[in-house]
Amino acid sequence: MNSMLSQVRAIAGTMATSPEHAKARTAIIDIGSNSVRLVVYDGPRRIPFILFNEKVMAGLGASLGKTGQIEPDAMERGLRAVGRFAHLCREMDVREVRCVATAAVRDAANGDEFLRRAKAIGLNVELLSGAQEAIAAAYGVLSGIPGADGIVGDLGGGSLELARIRDGAVHETISLPLGVLRLPQIRAKGPGVLERQVKKMLAKAGWIVEPELPFYLVGGSWRALARFDMQLTNFPLPVVHQYAMPASRAEQLTRIVSHVGRARLKDIPSMTGPRVPTLPDAAALLSVIVRQLKSRDLIVSAYGLREGLLFEDLPPDIRAHDPLLVAAEAEGEAQGRFAGHGDMIDRWIAPVFQDDDPACRRIRRAACLLADVGWRANPDFRAERGVEIALHSNWVGITAPERAMLAQALHSNFGGGAAIAPSIEGLASPAALKRATLWGLAIRLGQRLSGGVEGPLLGSKLEMAGDTLELRLRGVDADLFGEAVERRQRNLAQAMGVKYRMAW
Repeated sequence: MNSMLSQVRAIAGTMATSPEHAKARTAIIDIGSNSVRLVVYDGPRRIPFILFNEKVMAGLGASLGKTGQIEPDAMERGLRAVGRFAHLCREMDVREVRCVATAAVRDAANGDEFLRRAKAIGLNVELLSGAQEAIAAAYGVLSGIPGADGIVGDLGGGSLELARIRDGAVHETISLPLGVLRLPQIRAKGPGVLERQVKKMLAKAGWIVEPELPFYLVGGSWRALARFDMQLTNFPLPVVHQYAMPASRAEQLTRIVSHVGRARLKDIPSMTGPRVPTLPDAAALLSVIVRQLKSRDLIVSAYGLREGLLFEDLPPDIRAHDPLLVAAEAEGEAQGRFAGHGDMIDRWIAPVFQDDDPACRRIRRAACLLADVGWRANPDFRAERGVEIALHSNWVGITAPERAMLAQALHSNFGGGAAIAPSIEGLASPAALKRATLWGLAIRLGQRLSGGVEGPLLGSKLEMAGDTLELRLRGVDADLFGEAVERRQRNLAQAMGVKYRMAW
């Protein structure tokens, strides 16, 4: 991990904490069958943050199944959107704009007209093939869920792309004309027609079914369906990325959605009105797909095509960086008082937690990198601030239980003590939360001892000596051991159930 962080610092010119961060801005204009979207990115290349995000529901593919063309009104809406987006990119000093179009423009008889008119506005639109679309969506999942191994399904308005991912690479891909704007016509032909068509398409494409693989959900309609399930199950964390369901849940949701009124669906947080009519068809297709693929689990990815396009352009060494730790370091460096302090705190407390497994060490390190982000908050609310940052920030590469551990560590670090933070009890096991509490108390001790600077940490050691938590200082630093330091060492020792002492 140390080498990774040193590499991140070496490319600080591309990071949000650099004085030159504005030059690193990039943007993607994504012209889809349902929507046209602009996303402007800034920050670390491996995991850039979103500076601006706007979507226009242009509906370019709304009539494609009936007329084979983009309707005039839809074309005008789409072109107005790309014109506005191009103008915004110029005003924001975006360094590089990549404009891509997918199934609707690709399949429409008048798609060339859209491309010509967009070029006249000043945008060279890259028309992605179905295979390119599938590969980009798959890389998006790998970017946001490192180590993902299974089938990616990217459901758009005009098409469904499937991709097999494993070992950090994209393998087999197919593109099927099964977007949510085409599904009503198929399902209107009668019960079972959609299942038969999907089965036939998979066979024709030569897709080899590998039972019991996870199925990764990409696309606005499937994410909206997942948010509906989160509401039904009272899931305590309002973050859809890496939300998981058993594959059997797809069939249940198909039945539930068909009996729920649109008013109820519109009440779902983050549910846009145009998504509501697509949910029954999206649920029906998901049920059929996972049945045909014999999938085991459903895992939602907030990352898809746009993030995949960014990820594809990265050199292998930057792709290999851990997205959670890169983002945590960027956030910690931006909000903390002393550069590099989180990295040093992690090394300082590590001897006390030698039995942490690699997954725990990773979350512990993220907590250390974020250990100073609450210092500007009102002291009475710093613990709450830590929980909010852990639970609600736009992290990827982290599961719900891991978010809870990160929240608990920051809660304890920022003054919450050994009490469990509100609202996270159901997200992680008591043992995991207890471990995170100890991390937080240890970080708090290191922060108090050092005052946030390097010297006191370099000249001291925190370690276990039998059943005693020992804080060892150099003689020249003896006066650093004040009442506040002694109190925090005692609190950590009591939480661990051990004795404590200070040594020279």
